[in-house]
Order: sequence, then C-alpha cells, then structure tokens
Amino acid sequence: MSVALQLGIIVGYLLLALAVGLVAYRTTDRTAEDFYLASRSVGTVVLLFTTFATLLSAFTFFAGPNIAYREGPEWVLVMGLMDGIVFAILWYVVGYKQWLLGRRYEYVTLGEMLGDRFGSRRLRGLVAGISLLWLFPYVMLQQVGAGTALQALTDGAVPYAVGAGLITAFMILYVVVAGFRGIAWTDTLQGAFMLVTTWIALAWVLAAVGGPGAATAALEAEAADHLALGGDFYTVQWMLSTAITIGFGVAMFPQVNQRFFAAGSEAVLKRSFALWPLLCVLLFVPSFLLGAWARGLDVAIAEGENVLPAVLAEYTPVWFAALVIAGAMAAMMSSSDSMLLSGSSYFTRDLYRPFVEGSVSERREDLLARLGVVGFATAAFVGSLVQPATLFELGDAAFSGFAQLALPVLVALYWRRTTRAGITAGILASQAFYLSSLFTAVVPSAYGGWTAGLVGMGLGLVVTVGVSAVTTPAADERRAIYFDGLGAD
Repeated sequence: MSVALQLGIIVGYLLLALAVGLVAYRTTDRTAEDFYLASRSVGTVVLLFTTFATLLSAFTFFAGPNIAYREGPEWVLVMGLMDGIVFAILWYVVGYKQWLLGRRYEYVTLGEMLGDRFGSRRLRGLVAGISLLWLFPYVMLQQVGAGTALQALTDGAVPYAVGAGLITAFMILYVVVAGFRGIAWTDTLQGAFMLVTTWIALAWVLAAVGGPGAATAALEAEAADHLALGGDFYTVQWMLSTAITIGFGVAMFPQVNQRFFAAGSEAVLKRSFALWPLLCVLLFVPSFLLGAWARGLDVAIAEGENVLPAVLAEYTPVWFAALVIAGAMAAMMSSSDSMLLSGSSYFTRDLYRPFVEGSVSERREDLLARLGVVGFATAAFVGSLVQPATLFELGDAAFSGFAQLALPVLVALYWRRTTRAGITAGILASQAFYLSSLFTAVVPSAYGGWTAGLVGMGLGLVVTVGVSAVTTPAADERRAIYFDGLGAD
C-alpha cells in the first residue's frame, strides 16, 4: 500500500506539471523564438523562479546533502553563500550585456551571439558543440538521481531503470508540448513548492529527534569533526575553486544563459539577480543541514544511496516523504526540461542552420527542435543506465566544463580588442586542459589544492588575451555592435 501511495503521489505531481504545460501550449506561438524564449516577455517572479528551479537538480537535492553527510555542513557555505553571490554578480556582468544584445539583434543562443560578433560560423558551432558535450552528463545526472531516489524510497520495488525511464518519458512529453513558456510557469510552481516543503521537512525531522540541539549533539557524538570548520576535504583552496567554477559554470549553462535573453525588461533582469543570493540560502540551508544532521541520527545509508530519501522515510510519514521526493523529481525535471529545450536550440540554430540548411523555415525549425529533444533525452537515458560516476562527480565535471567558456566570453563582451583567433584559442586551450585533467594522467586534477577547473579558467583567460593582443581582427568581425551606443533606444 505504501509503495502504491508513494508512486501515486509522485506520478500525480508530474501529471500536474504536465497539465500546466498543456495550458501553456495553447498560448504558445508556433515560432522558434516563442518556443525557446517565450517571445522575450518573462517577468521578475517567473524569471527568478524559472532560473532557480532550473538549477534545482539532483546535484542540489541528493549530491549536496550526501556531501554534507559525509564531510560536514560547510557545503552550505560553498553552494548557499559563495556560489550564490558569484552567480548573482555574473547575472549582472554577463547577463545584462547579453540581454542588451539579444534585445537589439534577436539572439537566442550564446553561440549565435558570438558567431555574429566575430563573423564566424565555426566559432558558433564550437560553442554549441562544447555546450552540448557538457550538457549531456548533467541531463544524465537528473536521470540517475531520479532512478536512485525512487529505488530508495520504495525499497527497491521500483527498479533504478524504471525510475530513470519515468522521468525521461515525462521530460520528453513535457518539453515537446510546453516549450519555454510552459517550463517557466511550472518552474515557478515547483520552485515555490520546494522552498516550502524543504523547510517543513527540516522542521518535521528536528521535531522528531528533539530539536536542533539534540540533532547537533548526536552529530558531535558520531562525527565531532563535522562541527569544526575546514578539514581535509573542505580546504580553503577547494572551497573557493568549487564556488568559483560552479558560479561561472552556471552562467554558461545553456538553460541559464538563455534566460538572460528572455527577460521582459532591464528592471526585470536587475531585480532578479538582486534576489538570487537570498533564494539560494533559503533552499540550500535546510537541505544541506538535513544531510549533515543525518550523520548523527540512526539512519542507515548504504554505499551509493542518497541520504535525503532515507532521512525522510525514517522520520516523516510515507505520504510526506513521497511528496518531497515528488517535488525533488519535479525539480530534476525542471532542470532537465530546460536543458533539453536549450540543447535543441543550440542544435538547430548553431549547428543545423549554419552547416546544413541556412534557409530553414520557422515551423520546420520548431519541428526539428522538438525532435532534437527526443533524441538527446533518449541518448542521456541510455547513458544513465551505465551509472558511470557519482552524482557529485557528474555535476562537478559539467559545472567546471562550462566554466571554461566563461572568461573568454566575458573578455569578448567587454574588451574591444578581442579577436576571433583569441577567443577561439582561449576556448580550445581551456577545454583541452580540463578534459585532459579528467581523462588522462598527464594533467593533474589539482595544483596546490586549487582544482584543474579553476586553473583551466585562468589558462583560457591568458590565452584569449595573449592571442588577441598579437593578432589582427578579421574584416568581418562586428566589434561595433558590442561597444558603440549599446543600450540606447
């Protein structure tokens, strides 16, 4: 009975999200711009929550509490505070400039913007290809998270593959039907829902164990080092490296980056980034503290399992645990659906258009985008069945991979002397360096405690500036559009 109730709640919640998508479908124009960006008409609340919910992934709900459980609550400082501030700054520094350019020149993707700036379809394709490369493991991370969560919540009654397949099917159906408008609407619903239920979950568990004092005492008895700042895992270098690469990586995530183009006005964009750090703290504090306190509670966590479902199953009623996991799965879906939508736009506009069919019609591009969603999601699902790494390893690789794009892009946005050769060399150098650190022993993964992801970012910056300084801009580079009177109506 409990398994049936749990599955009923989870499927019911997903069906509710699908219903919202169907309503959005009825108001969506059959154009690529409306499918990708809701015709650039998104308001403050929706922009803030759709960006927020897009980042509420398996990395947040499962990998984060797992790290806090194993290593201590300092993860709150990395994700909840430092990363929130870093991304809020980038939201203005990168996002505002992109919004101005998108409003004037109707850009939909980062590759489209850079390709036009530097007069290079190859650069456009390079940015799209790299983005799709790093998007793949992050979509896969959501499917891995959903599969393991359902398996743990139902004590194995729902196999891993079934759970991963369930969220994949809903993602495909939802994105193909809803487009950006539907995604943004349900993101707002899901973001608010997860804020409320996560705090209720924290209060419920603390009430069951005797309050925060009792939970902290139990943690001290089990793992006293968790109450001391730092340690072998949380070194200053690692915490700063991780916060910076995640913050810069988030700014380059296709689904987040495209939201810079979707804001309805300058005021919308600025209000949203100002509220961002507060929203991060409000969500990450309860979920990560639950993970940390669970270390001292009588909760058995097997190797490879996630701590949050286990704690909820132990200390809250079946229906409430299922409701929170349903919300978490919906949050994973809100990440994946946005990724799939953005990935399809990168495929159609930055790869198909420039290299296959330049005169593709709006309706044909809309159809190709929906077919691209199906193909990408299916491929990621097949990859998730292998479970190649932990949730944290998958997420960290994707964040750091995207972060390698950030500084070359930032230089191009603000330095007139940036050349096509410079930005191309900077992107290639940093990507090659970071990929080598992941897959070969030639490039170390850390340098005096600083991660290869952060070192790679520095390399990309140096190469971009250095090569640009010694090369001449090509005749077809449109530097003026970035620097002359931008923002004037």
